[in-house]
Amino acid sequence: MKTTFPPSPRAVNFVIAGGCAAMILFALFLQEQLGLHPCPLCITQRICVITVGVIALLAALHNPEKTGLKIYAALQCFAAIIGLVVSGRHVWIQHLPEDQVPACGPGLQYIFQNFPLQQAMTLLFRGDGNCHIVDWTLLGLSIPELVFIACSGLLVINVWQLFRR
Repeated sequence: MKTTFPPSPRAVNFVIAGGCAAMILFALFLQEQLGLHPCPLCITQRICVITVGVIALLAALHNPEKTGLKIYAALQCFAAIIGLVVSGRHVWIQHLPEDQVPACGPGLQYIFQNFPLQQAMTLLFRGDGNCHIVDWTLLGLSIPELVFIACSGLLVINVWQLFRR
């Protein structure tokens, strides 16, 4: 059986979509089976991963030519960068000293229902005391740290997709 390198853009996008789906399924497992309820920053990170996955799936199913591939890759880069920013902020909050942790705030649904979008985004990125708690780790890394690594990988793959011949 002959293998080709580099793999086709379609195959890469299917792998990205599958990886994002696996990440979300694992997050749901942690939430439903282990009782780890997500804070607003966690939910935002999930939205970013879902966005990358959906765009990758659309790209794989559409299988466009050169320009379309670049557009899909750029959109995935944008979503991955937002995921990096949010998870980076979350990691920063987790490493704050106890006396500098923001006070607990309202839930995500309340924020978006009762505040204008700009103020809601400000409240969201400020984080709250719940964002400081590290409930679960894998190889010594918290969930936001793992998401940061995953979004970094997604960004690298999509930058490669963007500039590949």
